[in-house]
Amino acid sequence: MTYSLGFDWLWGGAGALAYGAGMTLLLIACTTIFGMVLSVFGAAARRSRFGWLRRAVGLYVEVIRNTPFLVQLFFIFFGLPSLGVHLNPVTAAILAMTLNMAAYTTEVVGAGLDAIPKGQSEAALALGLKPRHVFFKVVLPQALKIIFPALTSQIVIMMLESAVVSQISVRELAQEADLLQARTFRSFETYLVVTMIYLAMSATLRRLLIAGGRRFLGAGIS
Repeated sequence: MTYSLGFDWLWGGAGALAYGAGMTLLLIACTTIFGMVLSVFGAAARRSRFGWLRRAVGLYVEVIRNTPFLVQLFFIFFGLPSLGVHLNPVTAAILAMTLNMAAYTTEVVGAGLDAIPKGQSEAALALGLKPRHVFFKVVLPQALKIIFPALTSQIVIMMLESAVVSQISVRELAQEADLLQARTFRSFETYLVVTMIYLAMSATLRRLLIAGGRRFLGAGIS
């Protein structure tokens, strides 16, 4: 028995795939912004003088990093309504992705903060800068430059993991592929095309992040 490849369906399905790819990019854009903000404050909190705050952030990081992303997603989308919190699929997906990525990047950002010599903070304070200015203008930019490759990889990984949110009917790329192959009965061709789209998106996103890092953090980003 021979199988004949056919891509005639692609012209009719291109719009759906483009919509799904756009939704995937929207999800990772929101997740990156919110996740980075959370991770910066989370990393700072883990180095706070308040023990309760360090323990709370540490517990959050351990819970998220040691449970499956799919379970976290289901808990937010299917579990929270039991407590009266109802979220639409896209909002639930962004929240789950943000909390998941922030748990990993909190540790990454923290490693960057620890790599900066304390003498730089002490010198900045001696010059009269306020502690928050020392953190955001002296320490954090240097830390981000050190950890930028790890952050870039984590963002790309999170974009690929966003395919999981198709389980709550978010119409991102994987969900559109599922619907398309169900209509066309061309599973091999559909997922081959979607694989190439994910590959192109990953490579493009990585290049954009590197270009942005060089623009805002200076030379040496790779």
